[in-house]
Amino acid sequence: QVQLVESGGGSVQAGGSLRLSCAASGYTISWFCMGWFRQAPGQEREGVAFIYSTGRVDYPDSVKGRVTIFRDDTKSTLYLQMNSLQPEDTAMYYCARGRGLYCVRSASGFGYWGQGTQVTVSS
Repeated sequence: QVQLVESGGGSVQAGGSLRLSCAASGYTISWFCMGWFRQAPGQEREGVAFIYSTGRVDYPDSVKGRVTIFRDDTKSTLYLQMNSLQPEDTAMYYCARGRGLYCVRSASGFGYWGQGTQVTVSS
């Protein structure tokens, strides 16, 4: 069965960096769109980064230039490198698998989710 397990979250000071990992199992990671989402308390879940099966990447303007999504197909692992973190980046971060080859920027386009990893950025 499909499983997604995130790791790498933690507490950092503003300006710091973190790399999140998502170990995928039960399917071939490169066959599907993969994405990272985040959700802060009282907020809607928002997409942070997406990678198509082709390797094309896509970022919303709110994080463009500060985050990088990439995957290691040999390890079946998805990553999110986050730099210049700010307190507003504080949230639970989720890895998700899309429903097909192409990425839809909304959570409805993703059918499998990990349990999340907490990122806390202090000022």
